[in-house]
Amino acid sequence: MTDEARRHSVEPGDFTRLGANYDGLGVNFALFSAHAERVELCLLDETGSREIERIELPEYTNEIWHGYIPGLKPGALYGYRIHGPFDPEKGHRFNPNKLLIDPYARELVGDIKWSQAQFGYRLDDDQKDLSFDETDSAAQMPKCRVIDLGEEGKSARQKPSVPWSQTIFYEAHVKGMTMLHPAIPEDLRGTFDGLGQKAIVDYVKSLGITSIELLPIHFFPDDSHLLDKGLRNYWGYNSLAFFAPVSRYYGPKGLSGFREMVRAFHDAGIEVILDVVYNHTAEGNELGPTLSFKGIDNFSYYRTMPDEPRYYINDTGTGNTINTSHPRVLQLVTDSLRYWTEEMHVDGFRFDLGTILGREPNGFDQRGGFFDAVGQDPVLSKVKLIGEPWDIGPGGYQVGGFPPGWAEWNDKYRDTIRDYWKGTPGTTGDFAARVLGSGDVYDLRGRRPWASVNFITAHDGFTLNDLVSYNDKHNEANGEGGEDGHNDNRSFNYGAEGPTEDEGIIRTRDRQRRNLLATLFLSHGTPMLLAGDEFGRSQMGNNNGYCQDTELSWLNWQHPYESTEALQAFTRRLIALRQDHSIFRRESWRDGLRVVWLNPDGGEQTEERWKDDESTTIALRLSREQPFEAGWDDVLLLFNPREEETSFNLPGDKRWIVELTTSDSAATTDDATSEQGLRVEGRSLTVLRVG
Repeated sequence: MTDEARRHSVEPGDFTRLGANYDGLGVNFALFSAHAERVELCLLDETGSREIERIELPEYTNEIWHGYIPGLKPGALYGYRIHGPFDPEKGHRFNPNKLLIDPYARELVGDIKWSQAQFGYRLDDDQKDLSFDETDSAAQMPKCRVIDLGEEGKSARQKPSVPWSQTIFYEAHVKGMTMLHPAIPEDLRGTFDGLGQKAIVDYVKSLGITSIELLPIHFFPDDSHLLDKGLRNYWGYNSLAFFAPVSRYYGPKGLSGFREMVRAFHDAGIEVILDVVYNHTAEGNELGPTLSFKGIDNFSYYRTMPDEPRYYINDTGTGNTINTSHPRVLQLVTDSLRYWTEEMHVDGFRFDLGTILGREPNGFDQRGGFFDAVGQDPVLSKVKLIGEPWDIGPGGYQVGGFPPGWAEWNDKYRDTIRDYWKGTPGTTGDFAARVLGSGDVYDLRGRRPWASVNFITAHDGFTLNDLVSYNDKHNEANGEGGEDGHNDNRSFNYGAEGPTEDEGIIRTRDRQRRNLLATLFLSHGTPMLLAGDEFGRSQMGNNNGYCQDTELSWLNWQHPYESTEALQAFTRRLIALRQDHSIFRRESWRDGLRVVWLNPDGGEQTEERWKDDESTTIALRLSREQPFEAGWDDVLLLFNPREEETSFNLPGDKRWIVELTTSDSAATTDDATSEQGLRVEGRSLTVLRVG
């Protein structure tokens, strides 16, 4: 800092407005820290390279430090230095040598330049985190920027508000969707601006998608160990600021590019869902850097070991766990959610490791503070809320355990559908439950079938193409000796590992892709499609592309796969069938739908056959006497996961017409009329309707 005299006066300000808030005449600063002894606001020059002023916040009210700076305007760069005890064994890690990010910062400028400076202790000291480092980190830290959304933040258009029963998620990555798209100008590729371009929006719309779900866009750094290997944090599951978009996705319009992207999807009737990471931060464990929470009030923001607060509870597997049991930390999360909903106009959230948010000191609690706060909130209770219902802590697997109002990623669906079509014996009964919306998991407390978010693939794991092309993961490019990524993939290569010219294997893989997609979109529940699966995108067997910010992870829109156009057309047809015929997307468990499972002989499935591990060919009849809101009232789905052709005797009370089949001979035909018995090709699915 220079020796210049202070240029700004400071007034008491308002403790109720957390963050940096511009009112047209100046900026109010307010920061929560229950254990700090003094808080300094640091103002920097317009480049962020030089600290020009330190202003001590003059007031402390209800554990909030606050002050008002008259005349300060939007664009000002700032950070905090917090004075307090450095006593790691009691959970306190204050170090005023470290410039800290405001948890409520709406925008960050610059990135972390990793060195000793970001660490509150000496990396070369035998005492490790018990030692104290005096290196100033300001020059190597991102800077917070004061912004003013003004009228732009309030000028929301009507949101799509897609009913849950009609929702189809499309999981996508901002950069991955745009980097290789030939219609996106080069300066917009990899940006919010690029994602909002007509070519992308029109394509997503053309598939029939209702809701695009974006991998994390909150500010996140590249971990130093990845940079050392020439890699980057591609997925973004390492948030550091819950209000600030990551600037690496900025295009020419900066922050406004995000809002315009949202508006472009909304104008097309498509919702925007954000994948959010409120379970941990990039500060890691006791040996991690001091970037924000750790230096502001470590003991309040993080869950520490009850008897040894030097150490962190690590239910996330990333070193630390956010302490949403603390009311101010809970407020931070809910304030962030409302900001993205009301000011940035998104339509919902998918919560990474969502079980963490329901954790209280005694474990997961469906009536925990976070769930109660969201459930009664007049804004948040109305948006789409999707939990990833697991973490690595005790009792962390909570599929079906989230409260009413929530949907959940259903990994039971993923695993069972993969097993069934792979030919794993003994999966038929579980398969039946998953296809019908997993009522055994979700039919309680008034929850609806849409609570089950069904997926075959997601960002984490094999793509659809690789699921039917590889027996094993191939993660060598990640530089972890092949130790990273899942080993339980339930995949099968059908005779060759990876790409092949064997026409028989290619045909089998194509058919299996169709089977998996057809099952996904014809199942009750809410389907989620991984971007690129509709045209056979491959990651060459890498099932953990978190660090691959390369063409390995980006979508190749030039489609080097021969079956691309046919698979895209098939996917569009499936989605159209689902949307046109509500019998495939039931709204309620008590809608009068008649469900009958039949064996290939035409009789109802018996208890003996349900228990027979080899009895995997099965038919599902869905019917209703009263007309549905849209489409057919009587359909038949024939499933044959076996290699051999199977004959199904059809119910004789109606005339049945084949509407769709995944077989090689007629993958998209809809004009064939069945006889009393219908031959179903091996490894195929057939949909019939009453004629």
